[in-house]
Amino acid sequence: MCQLLGMNCNVPTDICFSFEGFHRRGGSTDHHADGWGIAFFEGPGCRVFLDAKSAVQSPVADLVRHYPIRSMNVIAHIRKATRGVVALENTHPFVRELWGRYWIFAHNGILENFAPQISGHYQPVGTTDSELAFCYLLEVLRTQFPDRQPVLDQLFPLLREVTGKLARHGLFNYLLSNGEYLVAYCADHLSYILRHAPFTQAHLIDQDVTVDFSALTTPDDKVAVIATEPLTDNEIWTPMQPGELQVFQHGAPVPMS
Repeated sequence: MCQLLGMNCNVPTDICFSFEGFHRRGGSTDHHADGWGIAFFEGPGCRVFLDAKSAVQSPVADLVRHYPIRSMNVIAHIRKATRGVVALENTHPFVRELWGRYWIFAHNGILENFAPQISGHYQPVGTTDSELAFCYLLEVLRTQFPDRQPVLDQLFPLLREVTGKLARHGLFNYLLSNGEYLVAYCADHLSYILRHAPFTQAHLIDQDVTVDFSALTTPDDKVAVIATEPLTDNEIWTPMQPGELQVFQHGAPVPMS
């Protein structure tokens, strides 16, 4: 299976520390070696880096590791191919426009017997079940709200409904963001950690690297990091429950009814 990484913050923050450990799982400490990608929101714009090479062999990954891009919403993915050949068009995260904003999506899992007839605005470019699910999800949202982006309280029930339909086809862990907030759905494995003052040190599981966040942050900073498996071994990560759909905004979970 693939692995997911997301970050949501209240101020622009770089993801270099988390990515340093995460990218090692793309062919070194784990077997997810069939491509990788990462997307950073910067205002309404979005930087997307993709490579069909494994993350540990990719020169593009080296660029990202050493380039402290600051963003309030980030989604990354390392791939273990199950549907679709190893190719750039099948590499997550996927990007589409909806309501005048970019939307980013990455998926971990396999969907069985999933072949919706999509005849609207969104069509997959590659051959993954993941991209097809993303196109289907956005088409449903656009059909329900054709003229405007709804407020989160209106959007969340529809997201939950569509997610439930997709999850009935198999494993459907995913991360989704429009640059304003980050949505995470747990089918079986997804955890998060909330970092805020007082900040302490963190040590990576996949590499002997430690960072002292108290030296890099302000007392007002808030950061949520979401990952398929915890990235550090000296912090307490919160496991999400199967079937849990959670929205993160400004570095914290948003209570939703």
